[in-house]
Order: sequence, then structure tokens, then C-alpha cells
Amino acid sequence: MAETIGWIGLGNMGYPMAQNLLKGGYTVNVYNRTVAKAEGLVSEGAFLAENVEALCLESDIIITMLSDDQAVKGVYLGEGGLLNCKVAGKLLINMSTVSPRTSRELAELTKAVGANFLEAPVSGSVKPAEDGTLLIMVGGTQDSFRAAQPVFEKLGKAAWWLGSVGAGSGAKLAINYFLALTLQGLAETVLFAKKNGIGTEEMLRIVNEGACGSGITKLKAAAIISEDFPAAFALKHMAKDLRLAREQGINFPLSEPLTNTYQQALESGLGEEDVMAIIKFLAQ
Repeated sequence: MAETIGWIGLGNMGYPMAQNLLKGGYTVNVYNRTVAKAEGLVSEGAFLAENVEALCLESDIIITMLSDDQAVKGVYLGEGGLLNCKVAGKLLINMSTVSPRTSRELAELTKAVGANFLEAPVSGSVKPAEDGTLLIMVGGTQDSFRAAQPVFEKLGKAAWWLGSVGAGSGAKLAINYFLALTLQGLAETVLFAKKNGIGTEEMLRIVNEGACGSGITKLKAAAIISEDFPAAFALKHMAKDLRLAREQGINFPLSEPLTNTYQQALESGLGEEDVMAIIKFLAQ
């Protein structure tokens, strides 16, 4: 591939995504605050950058995949950050889930230094990231979207241009709201059935073999049955996304109690477990 990709953020999602770009033939420079997390990718052919500035100088397209607004702003705006490097003419893509307000702010600041910006948050957890089957929701100019499409093809099964910056992050918050509703609804259904003498496996079979079944209810069934919740998508991230949705003005009958429940589950110590661990909180 002609373009060199700079990748910042090698967490549960970022690592396999960067790995897929390597497998897809791209030259990939990586930077991660914890250097040890980059060792596997370096052994596969990635180049380890000493800092953000070094990565920036050697990359044509720079992608961030970080935990939250604060982390993304730190990489863009901090001392030695992207917008204090020579980024004119480069394409910066933030694939982290942040607020539409943060995306628009970064877009304006990126434009001011002569670079281009896309927001491209993803729907999907670790397994789709590994398989390259994420759904990518993009906001920015169509020209930048077209320039990024070959990269997105290595990361997901579909990438949709939704409009100007803010649209992609708005769509991501909306789909995660639906996900939170679905998983809490599934948890409440299983717990209610159990109180009425219906076994967990039996109730999940009823859900998943009927019209209410979906990809996510089937995916989470094994964790519910085993009561083991290794994080594919950590509950702390869902609590954060629901807070962002509230900041964006979501105001429906279920939105406030839903947000409060996930926040309480986070505060109870379940933040590092999978989002399906909401059932553990509700069972208390």
C-alpha cells in the first residue's frame, strides 16, 4: 500500500484493528502509552514510534482509537500532540467514541492547521474487530471519506458516510443506546423468569428461537449461563456513552433510568467486566 498508517491506541479494539491493517498490506507505525502492548505488532512488522510527533512525521493517515474524549483531546491537543506536529495535508481519523461536540471541535482545529479530519466510530466489539467486520459510521467531507475507504475496507464490513462531522458520533451514541436497552432488557427478562421458576437456559432458548432473538442476545447467552463476563465491550464504556447521549439531549422515558442503572453498576465495581455484567448488578 502506498500510504503509511499511523495508529495511536492499542487497547482491546485498537490492537486487532491495527493488526488487520498490517495483514492488509499497509505499512503501520504504532504508538501506545504502554509500550509493551505494541510488542506483538512490532514482531509482525509494525514500526514503533517513540512519541506522537515521531509517528506523525512518518505517517500519511493517522488513526486514534482511545478510551474517551479526554484521552483523544490529550493526543490531539497536548504538548507534542498531533495538532502541534507537522500535519498539514495529512488525514486524521478518530475512531474512538467521543461526543459530537468534541468531534466538531477537533475538526475545526485540524482544519486550522491545514489537515483533514474524519470521525469514524465503530459498532462491534473485540471479535468483529479481530475479524475485520466492524460497522464504521463516518462524519466529515466526502473527499476525506473516499480517501479513507481503502483503509476502512480492511477494518470493517461496511463504512457509511453519514454527513458532516458530528453525524458519525451521533449515530454511534444512538446505536449504543439501543444496545444498552437491549442488554438490560435481556437481563431483566432472564431474572424475572428465574423468579418465576424458569431456568436461565430455558428462557434464553425462548428468547433466541423467537422473534425477540437477535445477534447480540445470542452472542451474550453463553456469558449469562456461565455467569462469567470477560470484557468484549467493558461496562465502563457503556456508562460513558450513555452519559454522552444524555449530554446530547436524549430525553425519553427509559433513558434516565437506563443511564442511572449503568452508572450505578459502574460504581459498584463492574466497570472492567463486559457490558452484559449489568445482569450481576440487577441480580443484587
